[in-house]
Amino acid sequence: MLAQMISEELARILSLKEDEVERLLEIPPQETLGDLAFPCFTLAKTKRKAPPFIAAELEAAFLEHKEVTAKATGGYVNFFFHRETVAGQLFQEMKSNQYWQPNSGDGKRVVIDMSSPNIAKPFGIGHLRSTIIGHALYHLLKKTGYDPIRVNHLGDWGTQFWKQIAAYQRWGGDVDLKQNPIASFLELYVRFHEEAEKDESLEDEGREWFKKLEEGDEEADRLWTYFVKESLNEFDRMYNRLGVEFDYVLGESFYNDQMAPVVKELQEKGLLTCSEGALVVPLEDADLPPCLIVKSDGTSIYATRDLATAIYRHHVQKGEKLLYVVGGEQTLHFKQVFHVLKKMGYKWADPCEHITFGLLRLDGKKMSTRRGRVVMLEDVLNDVVAHAKAKIKEKHPNHPHLHEVAEAVGVGAVIFGDLKQDRRLDVNFRLEDALSFEGETGPYVQYTYARIQSILRKGDKLNDSRHMDWQHVTKDEGWSLLKVLIQYPNVLIKATEAREPHQLARYVLTVSKKFNQFYHKYVILADDETVRQARLILAERTGEVSADAMAVLGVKTPEEL
Repeated sequence: MLAQMISEELARILSLKEDEVERLLEIPPQETLGDLAFPCFTLAKTKRKAPPFIAAELEAAFLEHKEVTAKATGGYVNFFFHRETVAGQLFQEMKSNQYWQPNSGDGKRVVIDMSSPNIAKPFGIGHLRSTIIGHALYHLLKKTGYDPIRVNHLGDWGTQFWKQIAAYQRWGGDVDLKQNPIASFLELYVRFHEEAEKDESLEDEGREWFKKLEEGDEEADRLWTYFVKESLNEFDRMYNRLGVEFDYVLGESFYNDQMAPVVKELQEKGLLTCSEGALVVPLEDADLPPCLIVKSDGTSIYATRDLATAIYRHHVQKGEKLLYVVGGEQTLHFKQVFHVLKKMGYKWADPCEHITFGLLRLDGKKMSTRRGRVVMLEDVLNDVVAHAKAKIKEKHPNHPHLHEVAEAVGVGAVIFGDLKQDRRLDVNFRLEDALSFEGETGPYVQYTYARIQSILRKGDKLNDSRHMDWQHVTKDEGWSLLKVLIQYPNVLIKATEAREPHQLARYVLTVSKKFNQFYHKYVILADDETVRQARLILAERTGEVSADAMAVLGVKTPEEL
């Protein structure tokens, strides 16, 4: 709102568009320099004046303004708002629908491919990033007026299954499939790779099983169905614990009957070339290696299925934008798929986006399913929740909702610990860091929120904010907090458009930090009612923003810790 007030006035004075002006506005590095700053350097050429001269003219133009004072400093104009005058407007703005639901998406349908674990493998901590990044993006998109749908594109077809079936046929009797099927599947998968290093014929045996699976062999289909069923049971338990839901759960196998039409279309459009017995789409025009469509043995490949999937998501699910929340190791693959779609003449391929992310390491170690170095997500969550429970119990041994709160804090620590990082970077998960109640962590935000709720429970019933004396919350720390709170809609929009949940996570950390500075400087529950009421309203709005932002990120905020 503050930026809008300035940009409207500057746009009128300078005969520019409001959005042009707003993009140029900056937040000064120190609050003593002003609330907002406008650099005049880009205007020097068009105005044919030196930036300091333009800044001086703009200062003069704001001399009679009732809500803001302008001060020229070099090539900048620094703006100082009349705090008590605009504070009431800011609090009213925080009640509006546009504040809580900024509509930048205009109802556009966005299909998000997220999580996508492989069947017959454990839900390891390595699956966490795609799941929670996709989940946060879904809520960001929904919050900002898009119509997003979540698709769990299960890896239920391809190389791993012929290995899994071959391993099951050979050694299935050696593992306890009834008591712990998922762990047994992993054991078989790891054993296959160990044995294949000694006996290369195992690879051929596995490929034969996959060919049988694609041809509808009864035994191959029975085993595949068994693997899928047991895996989905395991996945659902983890999704419930993470608070993640899907609109569609569609495995790669769902698109099996849609791949032949894709190959036919590629042939009819003259895009396929035979290369060493395989069919490929040359992509020299995009400086990319050829995209393999059909292997030399006649079986399908990932690209074929992803082409069919993209076409289905646009034509049937009506996706105007397609997002793929998949690790950075698949960057080349998606570049190839998107370019093939463009060569097929699909203009809607341009908005397709690969939402890449870095590796997740546990105490610096990379996980590998092939070697069995997979850390079960459930084990990590159990460990974090147990530590959270112990910490909470130290301060509140008789907490009435100990397990529920420990679950929220523990799981929230894991989610927030990931989302606060730029998704493109690798994340090194350390339990001690994620669970700290101090610093840049989920528990720190949750603790701050619980502190606010405790204050509100002790305070009086809040009066109508339109009749408040705002001077009691517009001193340094209070004004600093209020300015951060009013940025919430813009943060939501920017995080959504950049596909960067970490922007929202960093924002809510700032909100918590600013509130704690205000809390330590001023007595919120002051004896004077007018002082108390104003400060309680500021605390209440802070709690509302914190809880809302954390919900978008997929983290719960308990009322009491």
